[in-house]
Amino acid sequence: MPITDPTPPLPPAGTPLPPFDAVLFDCDGVLVDSEPITHRVLRAMLEEAGWRLTMEECMRIFIGKAVRSEAARIEAHTGRPLTDAWMAVFYERRNAALAADLEAIPGALRAVEAAHARTAGRIACASGADRHKVELQLAKVGLQPLFEGRVFSGHEMPRTKPAPDVYLAAAAALGVPPGRCLVVEDTVTGVTAGVAAGATVVGYSPTAWGHDPAQALRAAGAVQVIGSMDALPALLASV
Repeated sequence: MPITDPTPPLPPAGTPLPPFDAVLFDCDGVLVDSEPITHRVLRAMLEEAGWRLTMEECMRIFIGKAVRSEAARIEAHTGRPLTDAWMAVFYERRNAALAADLEAIPGALRAVEAAHARTAGRIACASGADRHKVELQLAKVGLQPLFEGRVFSGHEMPRTKPAPDVYLAAAAALGVPPGRCLVVEDTVTGVTAGVAAGATVVGYSPTAWGHDPAQALRAAGAVQVIGSMDALPALLASV
């Protein structure tokens, strides 16, 4: 009997998007250029605790994940428990750095405005990060008014990404079936969450260091991948 490959083929590049009624955005790396700032703080604190990493190593391990989800790895390398007190200091230092240095992803504001207009306001920000961080970032770059009352945090769900909970909650709050939602994500973890929710996922993979490559996003289930947020308005208008 011939051996068949159970892995489904990747969708061809440029697969047309199905009809959608809502757009759900990830935050970090999609709307705001926060990952280098957050991981700069995290890398420094891990080094202070005894685990020395390069920035590239730190981002490869932690990008798209909650720090607490890697508690066992952190404790194994530092020999210390990951305490609430340590996390509180991390949040404080991270938030201060974000408040000082954060900028929007180029083209993000126009992309969100286009999605808002295309869906009659049925957009949401569905992040794996804690709510305070998400709202601080959106306010810092001027996006908060467009997402007022429609911010969802994985920290407030039974499970965070790559589980679909945060996307399912956002879709339910908007009154839109997950299958009629379009998700915009830049990590394999996030794409996996969107696909598991039953949404159509568009990947964002610029050439800048720190984002998952386009092929990895497509392998995780993204039906299209854009290299610039400036490309999203035209993509939304094409459906």
